[in-house]
Amino acid sequence: MTIKIKYKIPEFSSERHSQLLGVHWTVLREPKNLFSAIMLSIPLMAINLFITLVTINLFIPISLSIFGINTAAISININFGAITVLIALVAIHELLHLVFIPGFRRSDKTYIGITYFGGFVYSEENISKMRYVLITIAPFIIISILLTIVLGSLSLLTPNLIFLILLNSMASSVDILTLILILYQVPSGSYITVNGMKSYWK
Repeated sequence: MTIKIKYKIPEFSSERHSQLLGVHWTVLREPKNLFSAIMLSIPLMAINLFITLVTINLFIPISLSIFGINTAAISININFGAITVLIALVAIHELLHLVFIPGFRRSDKTYIGITYFGGFVYSEENISKMRYVLITIAPFIIISILLTIVLGSLSLLTPNLIFLILLNSMASSVDILTLILILYQVPSGSYITVNGMKSYWK
């Protein structure tokens, strides 16, 4: 396996940018940095939460009381076990992006990593629009929808699992923003590649 681990998103390359434009790739209009993307995705975070809460509510009534929260007292406990579980959730979320990238185990242009803002998967491979859509929405659909349905059907939706499912739903808001940008701007049958924080289609 040649997958590389990075601790920051690879930087934009002016040389690669010129090469891509020279062979008629088009720059995708998108947020200029991760902070802007997070800010723009906040409304989508609310929509994701609503969809996931509706799905959970098919199996168990949702209220703050299932998390041990009531109007009389609110307490938050953070321990190493919880931190470990959160790190595992980030890892699973990013691995679900990764495994849908064609040939990811052989690619020397594909990376997985973590920053202060969370995990990321990065690939400079040329990926078809439909496959890119699948890569983008996989963690939200698999964890926050399909897993919820499976666990709910088996009566295994515990407060801790519900919390993690909802956290993944919120964390997927930037993915959904990316999905909207791709569906709106990239024609069917096109391919997508990236260069640092910039995306291109052809």
